[in-house]
Amino acid sequence: MVSHSKFPSNIRLLAISGSLRAKSSNTAVLRAAALLAPSGVEVAFYEGLGALPHFNPDHDDEAPPGPVIELRRAVGACHGVLICSPEYARGVAGSFKNALDWLVGGFELPGKPVAVINASARATEADAQLRIILSTMSANLVGEASITLALPGPSLNAAAIAADRNLAERLRVAIERFTQAIAAPSA
Repeated sequence: MVSHSKFPSNIRLLAISGSLRAKSSNTAVLRAAALLAPSGVEVAFYEGLGALPHFNPDHDDEAPPGPVIELRRAVGACHGVLICSPEYARGVAGSFKNALDWLVGGFELPGKPVAVINASARATEADAQLRIILSTMSANLVGEASITLALPGPSLNAAAIAADRNLAERLRVAIERFTQAIAAPSA
C-alpha cells in the first residue's frame, strides 16, 4: 500500500453516482471512497442528477438551464471526476447518460481526469459503454484507477464497504492511483 504522505493536499474530487435510488450501492461505493480518501483529498458529491432537464441541444446555448450550469460548475471546479453508475437493460442508466449529454457542449470535461468504479461484476455492458462515451467526450480516463468492485449484494452501506477489508483495500488503492495520476506532472 502507498503511504498517504506521498499525496499532495488540496485535491478536490467530484463524485457522481449514476443512480437516483436513495439507497443506491453505487452511491454507497462513492461515499466509502470519500471515507477512504487520502488526507488532503476532498470528495464532493454531485447531488443534482434528478434535477437535470432532458437533454435538448436547442436549450444548450449561452443560457442553459440552471441545473446544467450547476453541473458544469461542479465538474469545472474539481481536479478529477469519480463515477460509479449502475447498468440498466445492459446499458448506461438514462439519467446519467442525460447528464453526460449536457456536458458534451461544455468545456469542463475534456482533458479532466476521470475514474470509473463499477459496483457489479455482472454489469460489463454499461461499464464498457461508459468508457467509450467518456473517451468520445475527451475525458482523461485513468485506467489504473478504474476498477470493478464486486459488491456481495446491494445491502452494504458506505460504512460497511469501508469496513470490509478486501473491498476497502481495492477502493483505497484505486483512489490513491487516481490521486497520483491527477498530481503527476503532464508528460
